[in-house]
Parts: sequence; C-alpha cells; structure tokens
Amino acid sequence: MIILKSKQEIEKIRNAGKIVKEVGHHLEQISKPGITTKYLEEIAHEMIIKRKAKPAFLGYHGFPGSICTSINFEVVHGIPSAQRILKEGDILKVDIGVFLDGYCADAAVTIPIGQISVPVEKLVAVTKEALEIGIAKAKPPNRLFDISQAIQFHAQCYGYSVVRDYAGHGIGREMHEAPQVPNFGEVGKGPRLKSGMVLCIEPMINMGGYEIDILNDGWTVITKDKSFSAHFEHTIVITEGEPEILTK
Repeated sequence: MIILKSKQEIEKIRNAGKIVKEVGHHLEQISKPGITTKYLEEIAHEMIIKRKAKPAFLGYHGFPGSICTSINFEVVHGIPSAQRILKEGDILKVDIGVFLDGYCADAAVTIPIGQISVPVEKLVAVTKEALEIGIAKAKPPNRLFDISQAIQFHAQCYGYSVVRDYAGHGIGREMHEAPQVPNFGEVGKGPRLKSGMVLCIEPMINMGGYEIDILNDGWTVITKDKSFSAHFEHTIVITEGEPEILTK
C-alpha cells in the first residue's frame, strides 16, 4: 500500500532531508585522494548525531556502516573501511539516510576523486541528468513507470545500461516503503502518481551491462563485467504541480 503523507509528515521528511543535504555536501567537499571511506563515515556519523538525528543505514538488516561508500565498479551498499583509500581517478558513490523525529530522508551522490577520465565524467553527468529527467516526470497525472522509462531511455541513448536488480522506493516512517521505483519500465504503466506520495528516485547506471554480483561481505553490489557505475538519488514529494525535492 502506498501511503500518502500529510503536510506535517512532509515537513518532518524535509527536515531530515536538510541534514542529508548538509552531510552530503560536506563529504563532497572533503573527498580527495589519500583519505579512507571509514574517515568519511566517521565524519558523516558525527554530523548526523550532532543534529539529534540517527543514521538510517546503521544496523539496517545488520549493515555495519552509517553511510554506504561504493567505489568505481561497486554500484551500491559498499561498506566504509579503513582499508579503502581513495585514489586519483576514482568515483565514489555516497548514499546517506537519516531519521529525524520518526521520519526518514535518503539521497546519494557520485563524487569524482581528483581528475577522472572523460568517459567516466560523461557517465557521471548522464546519470545526474537521468535523475533530473526522472524527477521531472514525477507529477500527476503521470504513472510511476513514466519516471522509470524516462531514466532508462536517457541512459540507453548514451549506450549505458540501468541496474535492474535494485530500485528507488517510497519513504516515510520506514526507509523503504511502497512503491518500488525501478529505473526501467513502460510508459503508462504502474500506479497513478498522487499528491502526497514521497519517493526516492535513484538511477544506478553502468557503462557496461546491467548484470550485478554481490561480494562475499554480503552487501557490496558490483557490476558483473567490472564496468564503472554511477548513482544519484533524491527524496521527492509529489504535489498537484511540479515535484519538490526534499534533499536538495
């Protein structure tokens, strides 16, 4: 069941989203060659707790980190580690979720580490564009898969593929609520979008094929062909008019 949120609930998600935005922006500024993903997690954790909020990922189904940090061909759910040192030319995907006052917001960004190659820079740009294009479709009277198809079409125009095993999602009192928001689909399909729906839209786009594997840690998702992958995400609310981004 898709839960429509009241104005008061949306305001609480927006407040959580402000923290997500602040943490994400700070991590973008400090991410550089030579630092570890564990260091970034420690900074993020401290910032979240200092704002009287809670890291949504920490302990979720046993996940050991306060944020997800995924590098290069790692798609999502990478575990922060003191052994993972960022290098020039890497791309780092940081996924941040925050609970505040009983409500959750979630966002992700792909961060270039130093100077990245032109093809990888293009992948990152197209993935960010795909998120913007998907969000633009998130309004009545469209249907859910209108968002999905817009993301898929944009990615495939550049010869990329979209990850099919993971999707965006509803969000609110729980980090993952109905509906799932795939990054592929058919126009005109899925539930009708209604004011009060709060969704996380998150393109995960690969330079190669869409097939994935999971590492032995049980969490880290990688591309099967080891091609680079980019990931962007915002929490948005459907309104009577244009969608509003709650994590921007």
